[in-house]
Amino acid sequence: MNIADQTFPAVDSANEDRAQAIRDQLRDAIVDRRLAPGTKLSEGEVGTLFDVSRTVARAALQMLSFEGLVRTERNRGAFVANPSPEEARQVFASRRLIEPGIAIAAAGRMTPDHVAAFKAQLDEEGRFIAERGPNARRSEIKASGDFHLLLASVAGNAILQRFMEELVARSSLVIALYGRSGVSSCGHSEHMNILEALENGNSERASALMLHHIDHIEADLDLRVRSGPALRQALEF
Repeated sequence: MNIADQTFPAVDSANEDRAQAIRDQLRDAIVDRRLAPGTKLSEGEVGTLFDVSRTVARAALQMLSFEGLVRTERNRGAFVANPSPEEARQVFASRRLIEPGIAIAAAGRMTPDHVAAFKAQLDEEGRFIAERGPNARRSEIKASGDFHLLLASVAGNAILQRFMEELVARSSLVIALYGRSGVSSCGHSEHMNILEALENGNSERASALMLHHIDHIEADLDLRVRSGPALRQALEF
C-alpha cells in the first residue's frame, strides 16, 4: 500500500498538531520498547489518556500505521506491529544495503562539530550503560538508535534519513521481540570504532565496520516472543 491508498481522518490544523504529538509519544514508547509488539492500542483508551477525541486518536494511530509501527485489523482495532521472522530478516537486509553507504557518505562530510556531536552522543550512551534500572535501559536503547540517526543526518541525504528513522524504529520492534540479550544489542564499543574511522576519513573502514555491526545486531536475535506492559503502564499514566 502506498501513500495514495491511505485514508486519514479529517482533522483541523490544531487537532493535526495534537495527533502528531500523540504519535510522537506513542512512537517513542514503541521505539524504546516500553510498548511491546502485539500491544493493543484502543482508540478509546488513547483518546482518554491524552484527553482528545477518537478522531484525533485515530489520526495518530494511522500515522504510526503508515510508518509500519502499528498494524490495524478490521473489527479488532490497532496493535503495535508484531514483525515476523521474515520481516526481521528484511529489516536487517535493508540496513545492510543502506547503512554502509551512509557511513561512506558521512565520512566525506565529517567536521569537528560533527565529531563533537558524536562524542557527546557516545558519552550519553556510555552513561546509560553504566546505570541500572528500566529507565536507564530505555534511555540506553534510544541513545543507541540515535547514533545511527545522527550518522544518517551527517550523510546529508534527507530521503535516506527518513528511511533510517523507520528502519531504526522497526529494528527496535524486532529486537524487542527476538533479542536474546535483553539490551540494546547495538555495541557501544563498535560505535566508537565506527566514529574513529569516520574521524579519520577512512570511508572504507567505516563502511566495513558498519556492516559487521549490523551483522552483530542480527546475530543477537532468536524466535522467542516477549511480553510487555499494557498501554497505560507503558506510557506511565
